[in-house]
Amino acid sequence: MTRVLRQTTRDLRRHNRAVLLSSLYLRGPVSRLELVAESGLSPATVTNVVAELIGDGVVAEAGSVESDGGRPRTLLRVRPEYGQVVGVDVGETHVRVGLFDCALETLATVQHPLDGTSLDPVEVVELVRTGVAEVLADSGADAAGVFGVGVGVPGAVRDGGIVHAPTLGWAGVAFADLLRAHLQFAAAPLHLDNRARTLGQAEMWRGAGRGSERAVIALLGVGVGAAFVTGGGSFPGITTSEWGHTVVQAAGAACRCGSRGCLEAYVGTEAVVRRYSEAPGAEPVLGVESEARLAEVVARAGVPGPAADTLAETGEYLGIGIANLINLLAPDRVVLAGSAGAVMGPAILAHVRDAAARHALGYLAESTLVELGQLGPEAVALGAATLPVAALLTSGGPSAG
Repeated sequence: MTRVLRQTTRDLRRHNRAVLLSSLYLRGPVSRLELVAESGLSPATVTNVVAELIGDGVVAEAGSVESDGGRPRTLLRVRPEYGQVVGVDVGETHVRVGLFDCALETLATVQHPLDGTSLDPVEVVELVRTGVAEVLADSGADAAGVFGVGVGVPGAVRDGGIVHAPTLGWAGVAFADLLRAHLQFAAAPLHLDNRARTLGQAEMWRGAGRGSERAVIALLGVGVGAAFVTGGGSFPGITTSEWGHTVVQAAGAACRCGSRGCLEAYVGTEAVVRRYSEAPGAEPVLGVESEARLAEVVARAGVPGPAADTLAETGEYLGIGIANLINLLAPDRVVLAGSAGAVMGPAILAHVRDAAARHALGYLAESTLVELGQLGPEAVALGAATLPVAALLTSGGPSAG
C-alpha cells in the first residue's frame, strides 16, 4: 500500500510540474497569480512547484508588472539558455539542420542538398551528422548543452524509428538506429516524426496557427502534404494525410505516385517549374535546386506572361484542394507553409483564396481563414526541434521523477 501511495504522489508532482512548465513555456512570461488562475492549482502548490523549477534552472524571474492596487507582480519565464535542441528536416531535396535555444530561437542553421546522393540512408545520416557539427561550430555551443534532437522525415515513422518514405525509396529503414550510431549526444534523446506533423506543431506553437481550434497546416514543397490539428492548446491532436495525392483533375497530369491529376502534380515545386517551362514564351529556368528554380519563376511573375499565368493556375488548383479540405474538415484556419509555401505563397495567396471561396460551401468558406505560414523555410526543422521541447514539458522538467 505504501509503494502505491508513493507512486501516486510522484505522478501528481510530475503532473503539476508539467502543467505549470507548459503554461510558462507557451504563454509566458506570466505571474504566479496567473498560473494559479489558469491551472486551477492552489497558490501553495504553484509557489512550491515554481520554486522547484527555478532551482532546476529551467525557470527564472523576468521582471515585474504593476497590479491593480497591490504590489507589483513578478513575472516568470522558461530560461532560453537552459539548453539547446537540434531540429533536423530530412526533405526530398535537402537536409536542413538547425540549432535552437530552449525558447526555439534560432542559433544556427545549415542546409545540404541531396542532389548527387543516391538517397541511401547512410549517406543521408552522414549529411545530418555533418550539419549538426556545423551548427554547433557556427554557434559556439557545447554539445553537452543539447538536451534533445528532433528529426522530421517525409514518410511514416513506426516502431520507435522505422521509416517508410516512398518518395526517398525507403521501406522499413531503421533510421533512428542509424542516427544514434552517428550522433554522439550522451544525454540527448532522439525523436522522429513525419515532416507535416512537425510543421503543424511549429505553426501552432510559434506561427500562423496560434489561437486556432481546428487548423490545416499545408506542407508545400516537392511533395505536398497536410496536418490536421484539433483541440488547440498546449498539445493539440495532429493527424497527417496524403492530401497531395487527392485528385483535382480527372485524367490530368501524371503524378510520381503513378496516378494522374493529383494535386501534387500541379502545385508541387517541381511541377510548377515544369508547367512554366512548357508554357509558350517561357524562358529557360537556370539553377539546380528546386527552391531556387521556383523562386526564379516567382520573380518573373511580376509582369504579365507565362510565369504569372502559371502561378495563377497553381493558385487555382491549390484553392480547389483547400476547398476540398474545407468541405471535409471545416477548419477555422488553413495555413500555407513549407518551402514552396514560403517562396510562392505571397504571389498566389489571392488566387488561392478566390478559388477556395468559389469551390467550398459558402458557409464553411466564410468561417475559414486562409493564411501564409510565418516561420519561413526552416519551419520543418523548427517543428522537429519542438519534439524534444515537448518531451521536456510533458515530463515536468529534469527532476520531475
